Amino acid sequence: MIISNSFATLGRYCMFMGRVFTLPDKWRVSGKRFVNEVAKLGLDSIPLVVVISLFIGAVIAIQMQINIVSPLVPSYSVGLATRDIVLLEFSNSILCLILAGKVGSNIASEIGTMRVTEQIDALEIMGVNSCNFLVLPKVSAFIFFMPFLVIISIFSAFIGGAAVALFTDIIPMSRYIYGLQALFIEWYVWYGLIKSLVFAFIIASVASYFGYYVKGGALQVGRASTNAVVCSSILILLFDVLLTKLLLQ
Repeated sequence: MIISNSFATLGRYCMFMGRVFTLPDKWRVSGKRFVNEVAKLGLDSIPLVVVISLFIGAVIAIQMQINIVSPLVPSYSVGLATRDIVLLEFSNSILCLILAGKVGSNIASEIGTMRVTEQIDALEIMGVNSCNFLVLPKVSAFIFFMPFLVIISIFSAFIGGAAVALFTDIIPMSRYIYGLQALFIEWYVWYGLIKSLVFAFIIASVASYFGYYVKGGALQVGRASTNAVVCSSILILLFDVLLTKLLLQ
C-alpha cells in the first residue's frame, strides 16, 4: 500500500510539473510575478542566511581548534577545515534544509490557501493554466537566486570564523586566513552551487505540489506545509548522497 501510494504520488507530481513547465500565456505578467517571487523568496531570506552562517562559521572554527590538539597538525588547519566544511556541506545542503522550513512552508501555505479559498478554481474557470501561472515564477525565481544565497552564506561563515580569530586568542588571524587560502580546490565551489540548484528545485516544486493539491480547510493547509518540509528535507538528503557520489568521485 505504501509503495503503491508512493508511485501514485510520484506520477501525479510528474504530471503536475509537466503542466508547470509550459510557455506562459502572458510573458509580461509572468515576468512581474518572477520579480516579486525573487524579492519574497530570495531577498527576504538573506537576513536568515547571514545570521545562521555567521554563527555556524564561528562554531566550526571554535570546535576545530578545540579538537585539533596534536602538535603534528599545523595551526592553519582550523581555517582549512572551516573552509572545506562550509564549501562542501553547510553552504548548500544544511542551508537548503533550513530554507526548506522557511521557503517551503511559505510556498505550500500560500498556494494551499489559494486552493481552499477557490482562487485556483477561479483561474481554471478563466482558462488560465494555474500550475504555470502560480508555480513557474516561484520555482524559477528560487533557482535563480539560490546561488546568491550560497555565496552570501560562504562569505558570512568565513567572517564568523574570522570574528573568532579577531576577538579571541583561539587562533591567530594570519593563520586562519592562510588556512582559508591553503590547498584551495575551485571545484568545491562549483560543486556546492550545482547541489544548491538541485535542492532549490526540490524545495520549490515539492512545496508547490503539496500546496496545490490541498483538500479541506485551514487545518489541511498546515498539514500540507508540514508534509512539504518533511518530504523536501528527505529528498535533499537523498540527493545530497547521490550528487556527492557523482560529483566528488
